[in-house]
Amino acid sequence: MPNVQNADDRELVLTRLIDAPREKLFRCWTEPALIVQWFTPPPWKTIHAETDVRPGGASFILMQGPDGTQMPNHGVYLDVVRNARLVFTDAYTSAWVPSEKPFFTGILTFEDEGGKTRYTARARHWTAADREDHEKMGFHEGWGIATDQLAALAARI
Repeated sequence: MPNVQNADDRELVLTRLIDAPREKLFRCWTEPALIVQWFTPPPWKTIHAETDVRPGGASFILMQGPDGTQMPNHGVYLDVVRNARLVFTDAYTSAWVPSEKPFFTGILTFEDEGGKTRYTARARHWTAADREDHEKMGFHEGWGIATDQLAALAARI
């Protein structure tokens, strides 16, 4: 019998009601000039971003730590519904080339709610151990700070 894990054991979720239209949040997630302004919690920063926002299109985000350490993040978009949903994964680096070690698939939804946007970010991992590692890396705090930065940028663009 195959080893089947409970999805709850492999998923981390952040949800917020953001006072900005979903179109602006979507732009902040898909336009490189905006991504570099909010994506990484300090003291890290995003120094470069590339996006080809379509199913099968590649993305590349380069983060840099305070000591100059760089962390490249390659990925591919799996699903794109403009202003409503983005699904991306690091399981592929580009053009369906498998990555060395996939870590997670991100599922973002942007839903209208009372003149604001219900923003939900899901990180689905291949294993419960990967989810635990991501949580220990500071998923909730880091993604929370980044989401605050996302909301602030969306409010002023």
